[in-house]
Amino acid sequence: MATKIKSRALQEFQEATQCLVNPALQKWKDQGGRVIGCYCSYVPVEVITAAGFVPFRMRGTGSTGTDLADTCVSSINCSFVRHSLDLGLRGEYSFLDGVLWVNSCDHVRRIYDHWKRKIDTSYLRLLALPKKNEQAQIDWYRDEIRFLRESMGPHFGVWISDDRLWDAIKLHNQTRRLQRQLYELKKRKNPPITGAETLAVMVAGTAMPPEYYNGLLKELVDELSQSKDGHADHRARIMLIGGILDDPAYIEVIESQGALVVTDSLCFGTRNMWGEVDEKAGDPFTALAQYYLYDRPQCARIFGDQPRRSAFIKEMIRQFDVDGVIAERLVMCDNWTGEQFMTGEDLKEAGIPYIRLDRDYVNIGAGQLRTRVQAFLEMMGR
Repeated sequence: MATKIKSRALQEFQEATQCLVNPALQKWKDQGGRVIGCYCSYVPVEVITAAGFVPFRMRGTGSTGTDLADTCVSSINCSFVRHSLDLGLRGEYSFLDGVLWVNSCDHVRRIYDHWKRKIDTSYLRLLALPKKNEQAQIDWYRDEIRFLRESMGPHFGVWISDDRLWDAIKLHNQTRRLQRQLYELKKRKNPPITGAETLAVMVAGTAMPPEYYNGLLKELVDELSQSKDGHADHRARIMLIGGILDDPAYIEVIESQGALVVTDSLCFGTRNMWGEVDEKAGDPFTALAQYYLYDRPQCARIFGDQPRRSAFIKEMIRQFDVDGVIAERLVMCDNWTGEQFMTGEDLKEAGIPYIRLDRDYVNIGAGQLRTRVQAFLEMMGR
């Protein structure tokens, strides 16, 4: 299943997901630009952009093993963590000028410790992400973001003024608006773009200079908006939920069985752009903390917010006319184990078909995935 139009922009997005350093990012580096890695979608990328750098979402793309990482962490750790650390130990992230973490989970938290000891990167920082999102925690994260600015400035010899931060907020809000426009097209009865292609667009947005990405994305949205072709041969409209998923090939297997992923709740998907930072707030740090910790859809990392997450999923099911929900979870992921059980109970009560699938970060397990999806569609009567 693939989009019928021939789009230069879509092809470039798809190619960008197949490597760590895509041509647009390499050109940025060749011109003397700097890049900062981000180990979670809770890292406020606007601060990086305001400093004049490109934010790069950490991935394990291209990893074929974890031999070096396994000398630091055990096999019962998250496979994304092991593969991304292994690439770091092999020097594959040498293009980065710094790396930022939040304590999103214990697995990711420990990567910071190993990276600091074993990998030569000039700037490393761990932000303390609260576990709840009430006002006290939003105030805390506001200060964390301010401390990040004060740390980056002296190290890199730049000053991130409030005006530059507001400009960066407006730029990333533009990105979010364009991405939501792309998703709006998937509300059509016969969407003009598949779920796998959509994920490629979203992943590429975390690895390109934002201005360049926005131009390409606008080109793609305009092309798809004018297209009369759509995917009418799907058996069911699916919502995909879970944690980190940056490989379109996983969704390609799902869609090869006749399902069409029309929306999601993923950290490379809607949770990264559903809503915007308030450009009329009193100060940029408060606006960023409010957005990242509360205004946008939250992930299982935030305690006590599961009812809102469940309500968001149900609203997306309604808006996108979803027939069933697939939940994907990386093996050994603590955060999403309990979350997906609770979500399943909520959807069961609402009469919405739901299935949970475990996976490894690099091994799709295509045969088993096809079998499970096929059975799920048949169970739905599709």
